[in-house]
Amino acid sequence: MRAGLCILALACLLPLRVWAQEGFFHTENRDGIWWLVNPQGRRTLSIGVDHISYYGDRLKGGGPSPYLTAVKREYPSEMGWDLGTLGRLERWGFNTIGAWSDPRLWNYHVPYVMILNIAARAGANWRKGKPVDVFSPEFPKVAREVADQAGIPRTGDHNLIGYFSDNELRWGADWRGKQSMLMMYLAMPLSSPGHQHATEFLRERYRDNVSALVRAWDIHKPKDFDYIRQAGKTPAYRQDAARFLARVATRYFQVCASAIHQADPNHLYLGARFSLPVPDAVAEAARIADVVSVNIYARNPRPIVQKLYRLTGKPILVTEFAFRAQDSGLPNTRGAGPKVANEAARGAAYRAFVSDLESLPQAIGYHWFEWADEPPQGRFDGENSNYGLVNIHDQPYAQFVATVRKANAAAVNIHAHSAPGGHGP
Repeated sequence: MRAGLCILALACLLPLRVWAQEGFFHTENRDGIWWLVNPQGRRTLSIGVDHISYYGDRLKGGGPSPYLTAVKREYPSEMGWDLGTLGRLERWGFNTIGAWSDPRLWNYHVPYVMILNIAARAGANWRKGKPVDVFSPEFPKVAREVADQAGIPRTGDHNLIGYFSDNELRWGADWRGKQSMLMMYLAMPLSSPGHQHATEFLRERYRDNVSALVRAWDIHKPKDFDYIRQAGKTPAYRQDAARFLARVATRYFQVCASAIHQADPNHLYLGARFSLPVPDAVAEAARIADVVSVNIYARNPRPIVQKLYRLTGKPILVTEFAFRAQDSGLPNTRGAGPKVANEAARGAAYRAFVSDLESLPQAIGYHWFEWADEPPQGRFDGENSNYGLVNIHDQPYAQFVATVRKANAAAVNIHAHSAPGGHGP
């Protein structure tokens, strides 16, 4: 036993389930229903929480974390917080340590996921929406280095579910900008592989005739393919942008899948944690992954999950969702997700989301965002919302948590009856 588990057993503080080391997490379609199968061969769902962290959110501008200040008073040590928090999560029906959580928590024999940030480490910028150049020889090199560093030491870890390659990459027009991937690649330096790939794509499409492109896109004529900076508004432009996006997305998922599975053939590649909207061309490329992961800040996840499954044929994991209560005392002026009147309504929204999701045979789980509230003054990016199971003083929202516990307890049974022929584990 690891030291943490010995302390756990002796102190009787944390009734964690110890997973038998018989195999590794994988997915299976049984009787028309997709399942996550645990190392013991039992059908389950990944029911997780993101950003389970002793340190909480620092204030925007680098100020101290209100949550950290509170828990330092409450717990004698970080280990004490670990045990208490993981115990709470199990009692509330959660079985997975989600993304952004303290890596220290991976040592307690609780199923967990890892986010590798491959594109981010290769040059993508999440906040600015800058894409990575997937055609650069540096991209597969970085992917292999990142995957090897994380994956090789974990090939025998029976508690690891799998890896996300990235989080909320920009694939085109979204809250970070209106440009298509094609236009972003055309704007890269002329000597870059990404720019060269984009111009070669257009040269092939228009037989090296820039005037033909100008007519098809209805734009002002550039002096050459290398200097196209104006997007078209025609169907031809939209078709070209979609085809190029498919090339970029396919290259991204191929490189990430290869790097992850070569480093660690025993664990799942869980995709790239999509934000919405997900272009069809990108979703279709994501079938390369073992699981398609998506963050859904909406009341009803069914239309999004059904569409992603139709395009990919792969099981779907919802990796972020949340509802924010207006009576929480937090501003809720920055951040994603529907707002509801109070904590009772937040619980009702959680229960409905889980029921709607797990009544779909392709949904293998969901991860709530997040463990603790954001500070009212705003975290690093200004978000100031009521996302927590607990507030910034580490106090649970009792009414909300009671509903969460019941919804989590019912999820597997709901999923087992989501398709004809389904039956319980």
